[in-house]
Amino acid sequence: MYERQGKAITNFSNTLPLEQSDLAQAITKDPYNFDFLTLRERYDEKELKDALVEKVNNFLIELGTGFAYMGRKVRIEVGDTEKFIDMLFYNTQRHCYVVVEIKTGKFDSSYAGQLGTYVVAVNHQMKTEADNPTLGLLICKDMDKVEAQYALESTCQPLGISSYELSKLIPEEFRGSMPTIEEIEAELNE
Repeated sequence: MYERQGKAITNFSNTLPLEQSDLAQAITKDPYNFDFLTLRERYDEKELKDALVEKVNNFLIELGTGFAYMGRKVRIEVGDTEKFIDMLFYNTQRHCYVVVEIKTGKFDSSYAGQLGTYVVAVNHQMKTEADNPTLGLLICKDMDKVEAQYALESTCQPLGISSYELSKLIPEEFRGSMPTIEEIEAELNE
């Protein structure tokens, strides 16, 4: 845990006041460990997000102290366009919203623009004067750290980019034949 804590690539020191940037950096990790999930080998973004919401308690523990889950697919309006934030949290220690976007592939610099837009929208539509500036956290399967750093330098929004690890993958051919936890519990209750 010590080796992962505060290790996300961020631009917090350039976009937040010093005392806030240190606290914001401290709430990040790299990589995040999603070993509490079991997914098929070729999972997609929807499956990953569904699994994280299903195991939201485990995900909150992995995020760290002070995170409160606000919702999934949180609707925001950007001009005339309806957008949906993958996951929205509130950090009770930093007193700020945290927009989390999940990507199952390698980091692409366009993701920083999408996340930055969501952060600005939350600041305009949800944040109150009592809240600190909203943070954005992009969690990708993999990333080129130089590309991630360049993408962060191009924005004035406080964003962080982390990767995740996932080791419990079910081979595709076993996916449909394995019983769900609910089916096992039902069988044991009978």
